[in-house]
Amino acid sequence: MRELSRGATVFFLVMSFIFGALKADGAVSIVATDNGWDSQKFHNAIAELIVEHAYDGYRFDVSTASSTMNWQSIIAGDVDIDIESWTDNIASYPDDIANGDVVNIGVLVPDSLQGVYVPRYVIEGDPARSIEPMAPELKTVRDIKKYSAVFPDDENPKKGRLYGSIPGWMVDEILYKKFEYYGLSETFNYVRLGSEASLFASLVSAYNLGEPWVGYCYEPTWIAGRLDIVKLEDDPYDPELYQDGKCDFPSQELRIVSGRGFAKKAPDLVEFFKRYRTGSSRLSLALSYMEETKSSHERAAVWFLKNNDYLLDEWLPAENAQKMREYLSTR
Repeated sequence: MRELSRGATVFFLVMSFIFGALKADGAVSIVATDNGWDSQKFHNAIAELIVEHAYDGYRFDVSTASSTMNWQSIIAGDVDIDIESWTDNIASYPDDIANGDVVNIGVLVPDSLQGVYVPRYVIEGDPARSIEPMAPELKTVRDIKKYSAVFPDDENPKKGRLYGSIPGWMVDEILYKKFEYYGLSETFNYVRLGSEASLFASLVSAYNLGEPWVGYCYEPTWIAGRLDIVKLEDDPYDPELYQDGKCDFPSQELRIVSGRGFAKKAPDLVEFFKRYRTGSSRLSLALSYMEETKSSHERAAVWFLKNNDYLLDEWLPAENAQKMREYLSTR
């Protein structure tokens, strides 16, 4: 994990001042991470509704930064909670837990995946769309280096193009190490786009045209729910090799984690977040709804809660669940 620069440290000192624990209106500010991906933004939108309308005396804020910077802010006490934490991607996670700098609160999604994907038609073709197989022998991430001609980089035709993760995401460091370790750099360029939206747009564009595409993706996402894409095989996962990019990405639990002071700051919210769980299939459905209807994360969160009313009873005490229902009835 990269160390924060002096400028980043000053930035978070300023953030800490802005998001002081006690707001002028008397509400206690709960600051969550916003690392830039849709599923986390969606969970933040649900949490904001519940924290501000099912409970009294709280205000929900977010810290928008890279996952690396936000993780350091949790440790520093400037950020309270990460509602969708890919902890297997964080090299310091075991030590941070052992030191008490980070606290496990609950499991948000028990069955997430990530890795290098291609559209299924790249391997198998798609007779319904008159698409012939482009790389029928492509099975593993190691195999990619043989197929630079199948995945050409328009800006450098001598090499292929592999779409990497997003700059600032911790997984990007692991994926780039894998790219180099497997020798893919000999025949491919590793291309980082600026956002999740840009990455997914490149995949959707290629998919709609029936063109080849290879790059990073993860589940649950709306795109994995709507497009027929295949995760390429890799060497068996080994926790000793994973951070160096020398094996497969693990199927992992997405955790809810907090800083050391959160339980004292908001003990009733800790109980909510211990029970808060969505699951991969339910989350993919919500993200697909958001994409299809072009809804905001906030609008999609309202839709989700109204259409999964029973979850309020699983997550909240009866009194708080009733307050939430009363608020949702006005939306």
